[in-house]
Amino acid sequence: MQNQQTRQLTNGAMMAAVFAVLLAASVYVPLLNVITTLFLGLPVAWYSAKYPWKASMLFSVVCLVLSFIVGGLLSLPLALVYVPLGLSIGLSIHYRKSKLFMFLCSGIVLLISTVLQYVASIVLFGINVLEEGITMMKASYATSGEMLERFGASVEQMEKYNEAVDQLMFSVETLLPTLLVGSVFLLVWFMLLVYLPILKRLGTDVPKFPPFRDMKLPKSVLWYYLIVLLISMLSDIQPGSMAYMMFINASVLLQLLLFLQGVSFYHFYIKQEGWPKWVTVIATILALPLQSFTSIVGIVDLGFDIRGWVKRAHEFKGK
Repeated sequence: MQNQQTRQLTNGAMMAAVFAVLLAASVYVPLLNVITTLFLGLPVAWYSAKYPWKASMLFSVVCLVLSFIVGGLLSLPLALVYVPLGLSIGLSIHYRKSKLFMFLCSGIVLLISTVLQYVASIVLFGINVLEEGITMMKASYATSGEMLERFGASVEQMEKYNEAVDQLMFSVETLLPTLLVGSVFLLVWFMLLVYLPILKRLGTDVPKFPPFRDMKLPKSVLWYYLIVLLISMLSDIQPGSMAYMMFINASVLLQLLLFLQGVSFYHFYIKQEGWPKWVTVIATILALPLQSFTSIVGIVDLGFDIRGWVKRAHEFKGK
C-alpha cells in the first residue's frame, strides 16, 4: 500500500514537472509553442488514466497552481483549457468508457471552457474576441475592395463584390455558434488522434472507435430535422432575429449529421459488397458535391433501416 502511494506521488511529481516544462515552452518560446501547446493536456491525461478521480482532481489543481507560478495570469487561459480536457480524456480511459463517450465528454468540456473564457474576457477585460475577429475580416475585405477599385473594377463589379461580402459576413455572424461547436469538436477529434497512440505507447489501454461504417445516429435526430423543416415552411422568421439564428444553426447542424449518416451508409454498403478501399475514398469525395443527395440517403437510412435490408439481401445471396 505504501509502495503504491509512493509510486502515485512519484508519477504525479514527474507528470507535474513535464506539464510545467511544456507550459513554460508554450508561454515563452515562439514557434515551438505551436507544438508544445498541443501536448499540454497529455501529462494530465496520462495521470488521470492511471489513478481514480480524487487523485486526478488533486493533480489537476496542482497543475493549475503550477501554471500560475510558471507563467502568471498569461498562462492561466491555456491551463484552464488543456487541464480539464486532459482530465476528461484520462478519466474516460480509467473508468473504461467508450471512445465515443470520451469524444463527446471531452468536446463538451472544451466547449464549456472556451465559452467561460469568452465570457470572462468580456466581463473582466472588455474584450470580445469574436467581434474583433469579425471587425478584422470586414477591414480585410474593405482593403481588398479598395485594391479592386485601383485596378479599374467597374461600379457594377464593385456592387457585386460588396453584396457578396455583406452576404458572407451575415452568414458568418449567423452561424457563429455552429462554427464554434464544429471547431471545438474537430480540435478534440484531432487531439485524440495525437494523444491516444502516445498513451498506448506509454502502456495505457486506450479504447477504439467503432468503424465509421457502423455509425448510427439516434432516430430522434430525424424528428428534430422534421420539426425544423416544418418551422421553416410554416413560419415567417425574420433574418437577423434571435429565432432566425437559432433556426439556421439547428438546421445546418442537423443537415451535417444527416450528411455524415449518409456517408456512413456508403461505407457500410461498400464493405458489404466487398469492394476495394479506393471505392470508399472516391465515394466519400463524391459525397461532398452530392451533399443534398447524401443527406437524403442519411434520412432514409435512419428512418427505414435500409442497412437491415442490405444485410438480409447479402445473406440471401450467400445462400
